[in-house]
Amino acid sequence: MGKYVVVVESGADVTPELCERYGIVSVPMHVTIGDETVDDGAISPLEIYARCNELGQMPKTSGCSPADFEEVFDRIHAEQPDATILHLAYSEVTTCSHQSSKIAAEGRDYVRSMDTRFVSVGQSLVAVEAAKYIEAHPEASVDDVFTFVESVMDRVLLGFVPTDLAFLKGGGRLSNMAFLGAHLLKIKSCIEVTGGKFVATKKFRGSMLKCARAFLDHMISKGDIDYSHIGLAYSVGLSEELRGDMEVYARELGFESVTWTQVGGVISSHCGPTAFGAVLTLKA
Repeated sequence: MGKYVVVVESGADVTPELCERYGIVSVPMHVTIGDETVDDGAISPLEIYARCNELGQMPKTSGCSPADFEEVFDRIHAEQPDATILHLAYSEVTTCSHQSSKIAAEGRDYVRSMDTRFVSVGQSLVAVEAAKYIEAHPEASVDDVFTFVESVMDRVLLGFVPTDLAFLKGGGRLSNMAFLGAHLLKIKSCIEVTGGKFVATKKFRGSMLKCARAFLDHMISKGDIDYSHIGLAYSVGLSEELRGDMEVYARELGFESVTWTQVGGVISSHCGPTAFGAVLTLKA
């Protein structure tokens, strides 16, 4: 039993292997298709797209409710009564989830939370790095952990290239709507998570492979990159051939370790099928 338990939303896309390795607990967010709302993970992204295509409607997402957090907080506390729960929240400006967590934490003094200002594999990276820090520093205070988490957040770069911005438009997640005409001109946009918001920052033209390469070039141009690792992410439908090409290219760029994550229902509902993304860090 550990001193701390790290909790995230399902939209963090922490892999089952990493959850198992570091004891990270995921609270389900929600996906709405037509009149039906389901827990994230209850159906596959492929089924989400199939149902939405059948209904002619875009999927919608919602954050965890206070009851969702209460259930998880109480279960963890019953199993590990001496542990402090650290909720490293999905970007607060995009969802009610962090507010729900703070409501659920009332009267539960063993719960602490902070906004990671990231989503998906960016939030996952922050949570896993926090878990590694806790493992290496078992006597660390909550303030120590949160100070470390802030230092990680300041170095994370997260972006992705969707093939169709209609999903971000439908979900109301894109902050600068002027980019929404890009898909009509066969131009792909780089969407970065900046200050917790989805912001379109650059346009690429050409095949998905060409755009994906240009996207990685753009991401590594943003500062003094830590080339020890890059996390690559994709939504269902992105070809194995392109994924293989991009892993080779990432290694050609100098990244020593490359890991892949297929994003779940919430992020798939925002980025649409065949999207490609990356999370990397600046040197400390």
